Amino acid sequence: MTTAKGALVRPFAVLFVSATLAACGSDRAEELGDVNIAPPGAVPVQTNVNSTNPTLTVALNEEVDPGESLTLVFSDEFDGTTFDTSKWFFETGDGTEAGIPGWGNNELQYYLPDSAQLEGGMLKITAREEELVAPAGQNTGIFNYTSARINTRDRFAFRYGRIEARMKLPAGQGLWPAFWLLSQDSPYGTWAASGEIDVMEAVNLGGVGGNNVFGTIHYGAEFPGNQFTSVDYTVPSSVTDEFHVYATEWDANEMRWYVDDVLYAVQNNWFSTNGPYPAPFDHQFYIIFNLAVGGNLPGSPNATTVFPATMEVDWVRVYSGEP
Repeated sequence: MTTAKGALVRPFAVLFVSATLAACGSDRAEELGDVNIAPPGAVPVQTNVNSTNPTLTVALNEEVDPGESLTLVFSDEFDGTTFDTSKWFFETGDGTEAGIPGWGNNELQYYLPDSAQLEGGMLKITAREEELVAPAGQNTGIFNYTSARINTRDRFAFRYGRIEARMKLPAGQGLWPAFWLLSQDSPYGTWAASGEIDVMEAVNLGGVGGNNVFGTIHYGAEFPGNQFTSVDYTVPSSVTDEFHVYATEWDANEMRWYVDDVLYAVQNNWFSTNGPYPAPFDHQFYIIFNLAVGGNLPGSPNATTVFPATMEVDWVRVYSGEP
């Protein structure tokens, strides 16, 4: 069932009310008994399970000249009924297990593998408003939102070339859909000295976020000395009602961002304190899709936010340029 805000209430979060009914034939109503609320449910068993022995494939691509022929080196069309676990890893938790509670952004969601599903030829990542308690020894506290974050870490990584995905995004205050890249090996140190490339992010779409998406690079020193450069773009037609193709072309000395092949941003100025230019963007990165709830960038959901909220990905592809 759904609440007034559209929040999905799962079987493990149920409200129990006990009452003593009036005796048959009596005109005196008995007092209601105490209201007993079941504790938040524990994390249910997940169907999406990670491979225990993945093999890393690294594509050291040729750079891309705009308009040239491309060679496909990686793709997932999401047409099957089960995920290819040789490609995808499912995150679980709130980042505490990685040493960054709230994933470093004070995000509110707890990631569950099964919040990512394949349906109708799409990857669907769904954020829900529901309570659960984190497993003992892994995280602490009660979480009011769940979602999913999947990535190709230790399975597929690439350097240079073009990456693109066809996506439809969720609207709502406090929602933060993202398609991005992180360093596979972190040769220049922890974030952001080894870099981050955001192919597409958006926050609070349909409200204060309008119809804007943005492309960003993070670089410089390790946190808190990190820096970033970001460019916003207002997509001409709805990003929440329609699918669009979001892409980044990544060369040694330049990056270019596109929506539906319209170029909207170019970056060629970055650095790492732990390596010479073009560090940190001269080594392999892996792919991430996630839908965050709350956090430093979008702020928290409010009464207007409708749950469940879903980010849909039709396909993702990585290309090499010509030799």
